[in-house]
Amino acid sequence: MHKDNKRREALLYHAKPTPGKIKVVPTKKYATQRDLSLAYSPGVAEPCLEIAKDVDNVYKYTAKGNLVAVISNGTAVLGLGDIGPEASKPVMEGKGLLFKIFADIDVFDIEVDTKDVDAFIETVKNIAPTFGGINLEDIKAPESFEIERRLVEELNIPVMHDDQHGTAIISAAALINAVELAGKEMSQVKMVISGAGSAAIACANLYVAFGVKEENIVMFNSKGALQKSDPKISENQRKYATDIPYSSLHEAMKGVDVFVGLSTGDIVSPEMLLDMAENPIVFAMANPNPEINYNLAIDTRKDIIMATGRSDHPNQVNNVLGFPYIFRGALDVRATKINEEMKKAAVVALAQLAKESVPEQVNIAYGETKLVFGREYIIPKPFDPRLIAKIPPAVAKAAMESGVAQQPISDWQKYEDELLERMGSDNKMVRLLTNRAKTNPKKIVFAEADQLDVLKAAQIVYEEGIGFPVLLGKKEEIIELKSEIGFDADVEIIDPKDTEEDERRNMYAEIYWKERQRRGISLLDAQKWMRERNYFAAMMVNHGEADAMVSGYSRSYPSVVRPLMQLIGKAPGISLIASVNMMMTNRGPMFLSDTAINPNPSADDLAKIALMTSKTVKMFGIEPVIAMISFSNFGSSSYESASKVREAVAYLHKNHPELVVDGEIQTDFALNPEMLQKKFPFSKLAGKKVNTLIFPNLESANITYKLLKELYKVDSIGPIVMGMDKPVHIFQLGASVEEMVNMAAVAVVDAQEKSKKIK
Repeated sequence: MHKDNKRREALLYHAKPTPGKIKVVPTKKYATQRDLSLAYSPGVAEPCLEIAKDVDNVYKYTAKGNLVAVISNGTAVLGLGDIGPEASKPVMEGKGLLFKIFADIDVFDIEVDTKDVDAFIETVKNIAPTFGGINLEDIKAPESFEIERRLVEELNIPVMHDDQHGTAIISAAALINAVELAGKEMSQVKMVISGAGSAAIACANLYVAFGVKEENIVMFNSKGALQKSDPKISENQRKYATDIPYSSLHEAMKGVDVFVGLSTGDIVSPEMLLDMAENPIVFAMANPNPEINYNLAIDTRKDIIMATGRSDHPNQVNNVLGFPYIFRGALDVRATKINEEMKKAAVVALAQLAKESVPEQVNIAYGETKLVFGREYIIPKPFDPRLIAKIPPAVAKAAMESGVAQQPISDWQKYEDELLERMGSDNKMVRLLTNRAKTNPKKIVFAEADQLDVLKAAQIVYEEGIGFPVLLGKKEEIIELKSEIGFDADVEIIDPKDTEEDERRNMYAEIYWKERQRRGISLLDAQKWMRERNYFAAMMVNHGEADAMVSGYSRSYPSVVRPLMQLIGKAPGISLIASVNMMMTNRGPMFLSDTAINPNPSADDLAKIALMTSKTVKMFGIEPVIAMISFSNFGSSSYESASKVREAVAYLHKNHPELVVDGEIQTDFALNPEMLQKKFPFSKLAGKKVNTLIFPNLESANITYKLLKELYKVDSIGPIVMGMDKPVHIFQLGASVEEMVNMAAVAVVDAQEKSKKIK
């Protein structure tokens, strides 16, 4: 991406529509005077008195138990250094965002304006009663060691400096598995660590806790190997210092089993790798450029086991695999600290998870046929939905066994269910969708690229690696708009009306005329239609000059569907097309059909729509649980609208017994498992979480999805067209840039799926 444009985008993201990335929202009703009198005076006095009697009641009556402080003084911010507390705030807010989306933990970010260790510690201690845990962030070493040590000792809530321990925990899990795959023993491996800051020390300490010998570790800073004779090194560094005066990093790496990089990019050469021991383990974790390029490393040594900090290579050492879940487990047993036993439990749980069968949702997200434990999969993926159910329980058990848990858990199945339920509010599906698209990007025609927002969407699709845009529209206008938004990539631009396209346009017209000449289309008609973008784009897809197309931003849905139906038509064996919207609700993704195409489907149509929707839901790695919606429940009305739903369900039960589907059912019963279980325990939906709704007509489906979108600001992807022979998808009129990017990702995933069927 153009540097100035990337900068502008980052600044706009943080500034608009509301400054910052996190906010506080009420968790109780506040509509009436009665509500307010309970929330504040006089009702608030009662919980205050209960807490005064027993301070532990603060966890019962306030948000303390799910509230973490992310605290920094801005002295070591990312790669920016000492930029001050105010300048560190965007990073701290970002950390708060990650806590929330990965583990449903609320955060207040606190920026402390002092570099004095005692003053910083005193500030944190004075505000600690507010919080259930403290996450220290971006504090420079060696002060960070002392700050964390003293706060852990002096406070009775969990404290962790993630910069120190996050990378250590994730990389230790990777190391355990890598050493096993290499056929080596932890007590025997020899290791070089490039970097001697807080993260490097924490990594070395944790590796030692898992069996690596201190004397087998050599640690480098920017000046060379740490020397025992150097009076300037800290006590934390001294145990990894050596008497050997290594002349270079290369000399130290000769014959070693493991290289751990926590320093700077491109400092390791192929020759250095070649001089390592058999089955070398290389964790090159500098960002954005690893100590050695991943592709260069694996080309140099076929027996290498490699991890980096990057998401575009296997084995990403990503702190988000650790801190949200570690704090989740610590908070849930009300631990007084995060001790070594809890950190080690997280390491073991992560290492073991990588050996378990991977859910199809994760395989799909990463474009893998099947992820299997091995050299390219030694740690779980950040999008793995099992993390929330595996890591916190391991941490919680370790807290209980080590005597720091004040509220032990007895029903572990119930706890796991609660953890999984928390993640219903997460919006992972968009990340999963775009990540999957990136694994095999496709060529996408944007039929309205001379519209500014459409061009912005195409730019994001290109720069994020989701797909390769082909821009249709007035060439001069597109070039001018590209310059305006800093979209300087050399992408294909086509104006269907341009004389340059005469040959291709005439070829398309000839093909179209021959296909439709017995349906009232003349050659002149065909030539005229091929000057229209949607016809031209559809023909590009039809004849393999593009993999997918998207359109509809500036035109009504029916006017865009029409040419697609004429030129592309239905997939083999499909008798109608339909559409589904994927809604990102607080209970997880919900699929709503048919939202755009069939005004009044018959019972037969509804059954077909349910089957197509089921396949679409599975395309996203989700098992469909389908409710066929009506205004009545299981035969309570004989009205035609209800009867056709009932008839569709009967057909599906008879002919597709493997499908989890039932109805006719009212929406509230479908979405409320307790109500459904109590009133209709015989239903196939009883005890299950419905994620797919099939509506009796277009009116109800369209109204519902737009109501959710506008009233509750629920993100929507769609309408996703189902049943077409080629990957063609339609924007809603006036769709946002984000919605168009998401639909482009859907088009890429659809193209991926259809190309598999062709093969």
